[in-house]
Amino acid sequence: MGCAAVTVSPRLENLVTWDSDWSGLRVAVTGIGVSGFAAADTLIELGARVVVVDAATSDTAKASADTLKIVGAADVLLGEEAVTRIPRIDGELPELIVTSPGWRPDQALLAAAARAHIPVWGDVELAWRVRRREGRKTADWLAITGTNGKTTTVGLTESMLRAAGLKAIAVGNVGKPILDAIREPVEYDVFAVELSSFQLHWAESLSPLASVCLNVAEDHVDWHGSYDSYLADKAKVYERTQKACLYNAEQFETERMVENADVVEGCRAIGFTTVTPAISMLGVVEGLLVDRAFIEERRDSAAELAAMADLGPIAPRHMVANALAAAGLVRAYGVDAAAVRQGIRDYVPGDHRIQPVARHEGVLWVNDSKATNPHAAAASLAAFTNVVWIAGGLSKGVTYDDLVREQAHRLKAVVLIGTDSTELAGALQRHAPDVPVIAAAPGETEEVQTAAAEGATGTRFPLSGEQVMSQAVATAAQLAGSGDTVLMAPAAASMDQFSSYAHRGNTFIEAVRGLVEGQAKTGEE
Repeated sequence: MGCAAVTVSPRLENLVTWDSDWSGLRVAVTGIGVSGFAAADTLIELGARVVVVDAATSDTAKASADTLKIVGAADVLLGEEAVTRIPRIDGELPELIVTSPGWRPDQALLAAAARAHIPVWGDVELAWRVRRREGRKTADWLAITGTNGKTTTVGLTESMLRAAGLKAIAVGNVGKPILDAIREPVEYDVFAVELSSFQLHWAESLSPLASVCLNVAEDHVDWHGSYDSYLADKAKVYERTQKACLYNAEQFETERMVENADVVEGCRAIGFTTVTPAISMLGVVEGLLVDRAFIEERRDSAAELAAMADLGPIAPRHMVANALAAAGLVRAYGVDAAAVRQGIRDYVPGDHRIQPVARHEGVLWVNDSKATNPHAAAASLAAFTNVVWIAGGLSKGVTYDDLVREQAHRLKAVVLIGTDSTELAGALQRHAPDVPVIAAAPGETEEVQTAAAEGATGTRFPLSGEQVMSQAVATAAQLAGSGDTVLMAPAAASMDQFSSYAHRGNTFIEAVRGLVEGQAKTGEE
């Protein structure tokens, strides 16, 4: 999904600080969600002439539109028609488009912009350009991307930095828009910046102090057009890195990305591994997380950073890798080993990430709704044996053969959710034919006998996500025995039956609690 080459005007080239001359610049902002709103609000504050477009017509979108109009937007256009063509500002085409990260390059308006040679920036590119402001401290950026583990690693990085006494905040794809953090009155020392492949696609001038691509696996192929394009956008995290490019030594693709990156002179390549590290790497030795990269005597010794036990009661391999990546980033910044350990201990994992929900009658129930692709689900499954696996959902164009082939020996049974789990079911049939597979519901519907008229033959009604998950949990309970783990790691997105992965995870938690409480009451009776 490449874009046509654009010629950047001298004016745009010179917009590299908050104090540059943004006044009167004609800018179209696509999207009125969290990122788009922050971009539009920032540009209005800078004095640009801003028009915002979005296909949404919800009450939330209308409220955001009203706010932007009050603070000075030239116009806000909502509805499907608004996003089919480039909007005009004062009768002229915009000089720049700032897009929300989810907008695909082949979306009609953005494709038209490419044909018209109008530059397109993402919100992160805009943030990088306005990060420096006269009379204020400029925060350093530690940039984090990867198919999985981004949010955990960003959180660990933030925790380690704060343990070192630094003013640090996690921003970007993690939740708070980076533009909002830049405009806060707090003068931060460091930003731990989570970057999605979408955000990196629209970024051209970032130069982080240190960067990492945690891992890569097939994901978002529908957005990028191909896996190679996805990898190319992920690799942009390393471009212009100043001090250290962290790579996953157990995944050669990330090392190749570093080798091919155009970095600042003197920038180091630092590997991380979940086994014994070589020189200039971080790794694990006898249950300890160690550093052989950021110490003088690295040729023949290592510095202890933390113990595996510091990561909590469940420390799967990918969690160890995330902690080592975060440690590498903050060590590149200059944080000492004691703060790394304290940061790990202080960190509270987010919900829906290998989250123990209950242990009942010898069965461990675990919620990993954040495992929205096969790579994440594989990492989750690898942490357990004898698994009753609840999986399925919106596949995003990926395949499941490698996942099932590698993890089949862990599976006791599989309970399928999702409106269409054909691909996953097929992979299970091919690579785990002896594992029982049960559908929690027949697609998205169930047969419901109508009582409207005599002789009615029945009507198909949608099952709610709550109903689907309740069925899945009840089925899993029948299949699991003492010593087993019921793991909800769907390997797919949630939007076919739930509003988000969090909604899916919370639904699972409620269903498990209802099951446990119901069985407890039955026992009492």
